Amino acid sequence: MTPKTFSTEELTSLKTKMKLWASELGFSMIGIADTELSQAETRLIQWLADGRHGDMHYMAKHGDRRTKPAAIQPGTVRVVSVRMDYLPDSAAPPTTILQDSTKGYVSRYALGRDYHRLIRRRLQKLADLMSEAVGPFRYRAFVDSGPVMEKPLAVKAGLGWLGKHTNLIDKDSGSFFFLGELYTDLPLPLDKEQTDHCGDCSRCMTACPTGAIDKAYQLDARRCIAYLTIELKGSIPEAIRPLIGNRIFGCDDCQLVCPWIRFSKSVSTPDFQPRHSLDNATLASLFSWSESEFNTRLEGSPIRRIGYQRWLRNIAVALGNSSRTTEVLVVLEGKKAVASPMVREHIEWAIARLNDRAAEVD
Repeated sequence: MTPKTFSTEELTSLKTKMKLWASELGFSMIGIADTELSQAETRLIQWLADGRHGDMHYMAKHGDRRTKPAAIQPGTVRVVSVRMDYLPDSAAPPTTILQDSTKGYVSRYALGRDYHRLIRRRLQKLADLMSEAVGPFRYRAFVDSGPVMEKPLAVKAGLGWLGKHTNLIDKDSGSFFFLGELYTDLPLPLDKEQTDHCGDCSRCMTACPTGAIDKAYQLDARRCIAYLTIELKGSIPEAIRPLIGNRIFGCDDCQLVCPWIRFSKSVSTPDFQPRHSLDNATLASLFSWSESEFNTRLEGSPIRRIGYQRWLRNIAVALGNSSRTTEVLVVLEGKKAVASPMVREHIEWAIARLNDRAAEVD
């Protein structure tokens, strides 16, 4: 398909309409970026060379295609980047849960339904509206999928700046939002980047429970709780387990201490509201779920992709960091028979840790 030629006026008009459509579709912001990612590529190469990606081998799998959008979608000259706020307005306060060792903390983005399909459907509707306005064009939608540098592209599109915790921050919306992209061959007018407003602040770095943000604007995934509880398939390093606390899926600490969080907007979007009391559930009750209950209750949830055994692994660690009670010991012992060898090792660690701590008190 040969790209159609558009005048500057036509493209400017289309972009104006796109901003209106994006708002109507529930996106909190939309911006346009070019495809030049040489600086991001340099940082990525060094990050991979340092081994800071851990077992996320897919980060190196696609070579330089990750930083060259046209290599993924031929003809791409612009990237339409969108943001969608997700902080659920009905969820229990995160700090309240983090301070209660009997509860399990789930990252705010994972309390409701999986965001991938929801945002992808809305991106498709946006593309359909664009097609109706200007005719057929080449595009491809991405939502945390494929070899896409979504954060650097969002920065170039003016959706925010990259904070020292490596999350995107917007001065009017904080950082609790999802990102999505449309790679397109339409040469739309570009947006301007935002200014970095982190200044001398380093709260996110000092607040990280495991010290994963050891350098400003850099993250060592091997120590990141989000990586350890979601991406890591094997055993969680024993030395790090006590630092995980009661975080059983992801971690929001670096965002929660950021001064710009005061501008984060909570949403009433039904799909993002907590399901099955995941915002306020006890570790013992969650650990008691059978594999069938796990699959049924978490159907359509981003949590389900880690599988039942890693779910048990994460909660076992959190239980080991909680208080030694009869209920806790009973649920831990009760899962040994159905747990994999890897999970059983975490259960035994948790029981030993609880007994050792109880002995210290006595």
